[in-house]
Amino acid sequence: MASLVELQSDLLAFRNYLTAERGMAKNTIESYSRDLDRFVEWVATVQLPHYLKPTIKDLARYLGYLHENELAAPTIARHIVSLRMFYRFLRLEEKTDQTAVDLLGSPKLWQRIPTVLSPDRVDELLSTPLASDRFFLRDRAVLETLYATGCRASEVASLQVADVYLDAAFLKCTGKGNKQRVVPLGRPAVVALREYLGQGRILGAMLPENAPPEVFISRTAKPITRIEIWRIVKKYCRRAGLPSKISPHTLRHSFATHVLAGGADLRTVQELLGHASIATTQHYTHLDRDRLRAIHKKHHPRA
Repeated sequence: MASLVELQSDLLAFRNYLTAERGMAKNTIESYSRDLDRFVEWVATVQLPHYLKPTIKDLARYLGYLHENELAAPTIARHIVSLRMFYRFLRLEEKTDQTAVDLLGSPKLWQRIPTVLSPDRVDELLSTPLASDRFFLRDRAVLETLYATGCRASEVASLQVADVYLDAAFLKCTGKGNKQRVVPLGRPAVVALREYLGQGRILGAMLPENAPPEVFISRTAKPITRIEIWRIVKKYCRRAGLPSKISPHTLRHSFATHVLAGGADLRTVQELLGHASIATTQHYTHLDRDRLRAIHKKHHPRA
């Protein structure tokens, strides 16, 4: 059962998404927040068992709740838009399934091709951290790990030292539902992680005996959060002159697209990304237009 604490955490991440990736105005974000606070209030009141999997009956009850509060029709419509936006975010984060999405609006709303960086632009981003940066080794290792593995920001944040096998060049990632998967590491990521871990994880700091098991930690020797990983990516995107909408998830999308472009099959990419359904992985087949053009030019007699 998903708790109210989890719901509040997802709403905080949603607000950060609207600010950092969508670039929405402060008043708009506040409006969405007020509407979704009412949704949280309703979830707590009716003790909804799982907000990630609402049923038709659940949604009808919520609409009834809005009517009972004597809200005007335009206000109710705005609440529904806010809720759709929230569930759209949950879908992008792969926290909800297609059924929940279908219940909340037209499937066309979700057929949005994610942003993908070219390999050259990824190289620019990964080379942006400088030795003069305060947390150079950590930040470089974070960026390399995100792109090398295609892991989600939350998965990188929770990655433990015991699950990193640098000599064998792979790591064990714990994804949704506590499911573990093995993901290979490329040489640049191995080098970055080895240097970072070899420096006691935080350059110039002494770790206490009860140091956390997580790989990536803060100056105070506490595990960094997924929000902090977002901030790290945003910081170096600004420095590299990349669009403000770039996020940790962009590196995940780029990883998947580049692996497919290199000839990997969908099932392999599904396993690497930890997708429960191959239908989610199939979205990436629409992204590699350059590869499709090259194949068409090579094989079509009148290309």
